[in-house]
Amino acid sequence: MTTREEATALVRRMQECFNTRRFDRAAELHAPDFFSHPLGSTGFAAGEAAWRALTGRYPGIRVVAEDILVDGDRAAVRSAVEGIPGAGSPALFEIFRFEDGRFAEMWGASAGFPAETSPEDVAGRP
Repeated sequence: MTTREEATALVRRMQECFNTRRFDRAAELHAPDFFSHPLGSTGFAAGEAAWRALTGRYPGIRVVAEDILVDGDRAAVRSAVEGIPGAGSPALFEIFRFEDGRFAEMWGASAGFPAETSPEDVAGRP
């Protein structure tokens, strides 16, 4: 069982990996059979590709968790997204399931992104 403190620290470490472009370190935070529902993929490779696409298009992009709510082996996270020109206040909404102290599963949605610039669109959602 992942504690509230461990889950919060894991989310913040993942966001720090994104914000510093240390994608290799983020891969270590995900279980080998991690499943991303928005990307429809198993493993972190598709997530890393999505991160690279986003940071390639928006070099100044950053995510900052504003709310992290933990219940058992799941966390709901609302994050502000910074560094997208022409965007007001984009946000990410994600739910993570943890297993053995790592990310095991993720559901997500975005709001407030300019047309065709949501993380799913940039990443080439299936």
